[in-house]
Amino acid sequence: MMPEAAGREFDVVVIGAGAVGENVADRVVQGGLTAVLVEAELVGGECSYWACMPSKALLRPGTALHGAQTTPGAKEAVTRTLDAAAVLERRNYFTSNWQDDSQVSWVEDTGIALVRGHGWLTGPKTVEVAGLDGTQHLLRARHAVVLATGSTPTTPPIEGLEDVQVWGTREATSASEVPERLTVLGGGVAGAELAQAFARLGSSVTLVARSGLLGNFPEEASALVAAGLRADGVELRLHTATERISRNDDGTLTVSLGGGATVTSENVLVSTGRHPALEGLGLESVGIEPGESGHLTLSTDASGLVRETPGDEPWLYAVGDAAGKNLFTHQGKYEARATGDAIAARAKGDLKGSPSDWSRYAQTANQHAVPSVVFTDPELASVGRTLQAARKDGYNASSVELPIQVAGSSLHSENYEGWAQLVVDEDRKVLLGATFAGPDVAELLHAATIAVVGEVPMERLWHAVPSYPTISEVWLRLLEKYGL
Repeated sequence: MMPEAAGREFDVVVIGAGAVGENVADRVVQGGLTAVLVEAELVGGECSYWACMPSKALLRPGTALHGAQTTPGAKEAVTRTLDAAAVLERRNYFTSNWQDDSQVSWVEDTGIALVRGHGWLTGPKTVEVAGLDGTQHLLRARHAVVLATGSTPTTPPIEGLEDVQVWGTREATSASEVPERLTVLGGGVAGAELAQAFARLGSSVTLVARSGLLGNFPEEASALVAAGLRADGVELRLHTATERISRNDDGTLTVSLGGGATVTSENVLVSTGRHPALEGLGLESVGIEPGESGHLTLSTDASGLVRETPGDEPWLYAVGDAAGKNLFTHQGKYEARATGDAIAARAKGDLKGSPSDWSRYAQTANQHAVPSVVFTDPELASVGRTLQAARKDGYNASSVELPIQVAGSSLHSENYEGWAQLVVDEDRKVLLGATFAGPDVAELLHAATIAVVGEVPMERLWHAVPSYPTISEVWLRLLEKYGL
């Protein structure tokens, strides 16, 4: 069925109804504009059903059990291992059994229209949608089209991979059974988290990575996570290439590694990174072509406006993973709020040109204070720049680091092991970044984020007294070591 010639008109058309798209639509509606969401899958997106929520639901029971096992008085009462069926059922609860009724109700109650189907640009401010019910829709935007299509897994060049059925992160987080053996390809955040989750659920897990484990973090921090994985029985094959995958007659999969070694398991999880999901969005129709790499990428300004937008007035935006800056749900939602406010302000004539740094319309934190947590046990939390990144960016940077050995950590669990680092701009005497590794250190992170964003002077931080006895006392020890 062809779309109606007139189509439907909204102030803003958002392609992608994940957490990021929802936030954009919400902000423009709060700003007095009309908005429509276009979504081909579940409203709520990857984070709600296949990423953040289910993966953390799989991890939390094991972390809670391990916490009890490392605390005298509690460990004597712990006599059982994890109940895998109960863990999977709890995971199902947090994904709403992969039903998006509650998310759809929120969209409707917020005053946002919803079109279910695959959407793509056919020209400036024009989106065509192939509806899931077979109906074609033509949507026109008065002010903006926003791409909030997320990201998609990057497939590594491994011989035989296309000929066998493997898990991606979606299949892993939605698994209905725990495999006896699991091979994980990839040493990033998702690989590390899911390797530990399945090891604690009863799988015999081997993790293979071309480089080190969690290589974007300081080595001292990632080493603690590696030790935690090994303690759970995960075999780490680091700095090891994967050359081939083949299926055996009994249905198992054999992974051939560099040096001639092999690993055989019932399932293989491929977790080797993600890239913006921009294919099939019709960007070519508005003059945006793939680069030399053959992949589509977008360059956006501080408000999320696509710099390559054709025409004299701004109308095309990209936020979240689709923008390719920081592939974190929380950061994408931050970008969405800034972008939605910027769109509404431009529609009213209140914003001309690019927004100023740290204004409500700018995504300035993307350059200075992106927080991230690896929810393994021990946890790894960081914000801002590492020492190496700070110096590469031209800062006169120093660092101070030490093990986490305070009263709060010793009370937390027996033989607590942790590590902390602050990165300091010596010219301005403010924090550029912080990293914490250890059990439950995620809750230390927001204080560091505030310090980086607020550019709190180190001498003023000295007056932020941590409560005793908490793990946060490590802040005092770090500042003392710095010389305050």
